[in-house]
Amino acid sequence: MARELWQFCLKSFRGDKMVKIEDVKKLREKTGSGMVECKEALEEAAGNIDKAIEILRKKGMAKAAKKSTRTASQGIVDSYIHMGNRIGVLLEVNCETDFVARNDDFKALVKDIAMQIAACNPKYVSREEVPQDVLNKEKEICASQIQGKPANVVDKIVVGKIEKYYAEVCLLEQPFIKDPNVSIKSLVTQLIAKIGENILVRRFVRYELGEEE
Repeated sequence: MARELWQFCLKSFRGDKMVKIEDVKKLREKTGSGMVECKEALEEAAGNIDKAIEILRKKGMAKAAKKSTRTASQGIVDSYIHMGNRIGVLLEVNCETDFVARNDDFKALVKDIAMQIAACNPKYVSREEVPQDVLNKEKEICASQIQGKPANVVDKIVVGKIEKYYAEVCLLEQPFIKDPNVSIKSLVTQLIAKIGENILVRRFVRYELGEEE
């Protein structure tokens, strides 16, 4: 089947001056997308690989959004112990099938997220988990730090500070420690787009030596 697809794609490149098969191979290696999808993205991007990556990413995000409501009842529970045995993490990440749960990309994602938790100490998985009373208190603190400005300006500043607060305490909102330009939520979404299954970060526990409960 793979050979037939390759032959089909190879035929489609003959006479096509805009897209080079070498570029399709390169794009496929970078994104993990199918050859036909890579060819179409390169055509749309006039042969520019960086633009083609962005096109594939947007399409992948759209596909991932459609999968986000699907039930994810399989997955793995993984652990991570930080160097020196001072910090430990238990993490559950769900997917739709046990086949994906055994996938190396899925396992690597889980390990990266566990390391993120150990390094950045989030308090919640998502912003939806932040209790309303905690959020209200944070807004009060933000507002008290702003003096002598119109109410509408204060509101905008508070919104910005709350967004920053989410990025500090919510795992999915945090910048990925290996690539600060990507959030953990985007990291998960990218793999959803790649493997075609919903992935859900369910829950985690972080332990630190000497930490008071």
